[in-house]
Amino acid sequence: MIKTGNPVISIYTEMTPNPETMKFVANKLLYPGKSIDFPDVEAAKPSPLATELFGFPFIKAVFIASNFVTLTKTADAEWQDVTPSIRQFLKDYLEEGKIVINEDEVVTVKKESSNEVAADDDDVVKRIKELLENYVKPAVEMDGGAIQFRSYNDGVVNLMMQGSCSGCPSSMITLKAGIEGMMKRMIPEVKEVVAEAE
Repeated sequence: MIKTGNPVISIYTEMTPNPETMKFVANKLLYPGKSIDFPDVEAAKPSPLATELFGFPFIKAVFIASNFVTLTKTADAEWQDVTPSIRQFLKDYLEEGKIVINEDEVVTVKKESSNEVAADDDDVVKRIKELLENYVKPAVEMDGGAIQFRSYNDGVVNLMMQGSCSGCPSSMITLKAGIEGMMKRMIPEVKEVVAEAE
């Protein structure tokens, strides 16, 4: 008998450059074109999915983007021990069609930081945001993370690392060698790129 209704969800995992984070990729869009970082259970209120994931005792942070969830675990847990149960949980959760993000609640808690160009951005900020959106975002999303624009002042670009980028040993190399180098070449006004902690 053919069962109709919700599609079958498949979840596969990808290692990230950060050994404490794992990317769980679904064959379904979870948060199309957007990303949101939940560094702790208190921040997870807008996401019923993130709130339930924090129910696993070894989950330290949850990051949700287009079709994947990046989870950061505690150091005492081993990925090979916990991955099967997380994959099954995500598969069941998504097949049941439960809410991933409650958009109404995001608006009330989300801090103002976005790579979207705003009307009042000056020319340098516009170019920084476009560079982040077109070049940086696709690359860091492949590694299960995100980088958000925070501010630009006197040649210094302030960015926020999220998902697997947050606390990743190689994220500073990415930030300094990759992003800072590219920005200095493409936007001469930029002198330095720094990361802001959550």
